[in-house]
Amino acid sequence: MSDEIVNKVAEAGIEQLDLKDFLLKESILEIDLKHQLWNEFVLKEKDFRDWIKSNDWSVYSNKVVAVYCSADAIIPAWAYMLVTSELKDAKAIYCANPEQAKAEYFFDNLKGWNVSHLTDKRVMVKGCSDIPDPEKAYVILTQKLLPAAKSLMFGEPCSAVPVFKRK
Repeated sequence: MSDEIVNKVAEAGIEQLDLKDFLLKESILEIDLKHQLWNEFVLKEKDFRDWIKSNDWSVYSNKVVAVYCSADAIIPAWAYMLVTSELKDAKAIYCANPEQAKAEYFFDNLKGWNVSHLTDKRVMVKGCSDIPDPEKAYVILTQKLLPAAKSLMFGEPCSAVPVFKRK
């Protein structure tokens, strides 16, 4: 009898997924339009256009950007359009505060994920991830995996909950 420790999980060929891998790994740059308001109340077009012209937009190149207004003010749609047109080199732009933008990025990343490498594989989805709206995330992930995976389990290999198994 051998004293060698055998990793039965590795031998089982189970692909483990952790939804936290879909979270944004870098910081979000933010543009709070509150700072462009006159008296934190109204946007003056001329002043706003001057700010657009004088701002260094290159700092947003290949970055994730949250564009929002933290003041209780009505921002005209064209203001968001002007800012977005200057952010053309950004990695991603969200019309949301930074926390909402992180969540939207997570779901965009998850929805855009190509699962073809998991075709006919046994997949274990790790539980207890600190992710936005976990129930929604697990629904989206399950929908993506159903057509590809051979089987889907939730939890840890020592205490897995079977979700489905293709017959």
